[in-house]
Amino acid sequence: MKPAKKTENSPFIPKYKIWLETKDGQGVLGDGKWILLKTIEQSGSLMAATEKLGISYRNTWNRLKKIEKLLGYSLIEKKRGGKDGGNTILTENGIKLVQAFDNFHSEFDVMVNKAFKVLLNDLINQ
Repeated sequence: MKPAKKTENSPFIPKYKIWLETKDGQGVLGDGKWILLKTIEQSGSLMAATEKLGISYRNTWNRLKKIEKLLGYSLIEKKRGGKDGGNTILTENGIKLVQAFDNFHSEFDVMVNKAFKVLLNDLINQ
């Protein structure tokens, strides 16, 4: 859940979640997977990302594969060990997806903050 910016004198902040799903209700991408992908990109490892976020590696792997199937393209590329160990990187499409969701979130944050200011004004002027 991503909080919007706190409005000047308000003791409250709006919180919300964004997710995308197929027409038949299958989850594709939301705040959680977005943060996961960003964490993989930063850490270079699916294992490190799941540990940092406190989530199950196996379930996460399966969910990522499901999302890739729904999207029709790979999001991550996993390289098995070797002398330097393995790593996980985002594919070009994975990077583009993260950037697009970053942009979408930024636009949404602006709208939420604007609507929140109106709400506070309405509450104060009742």
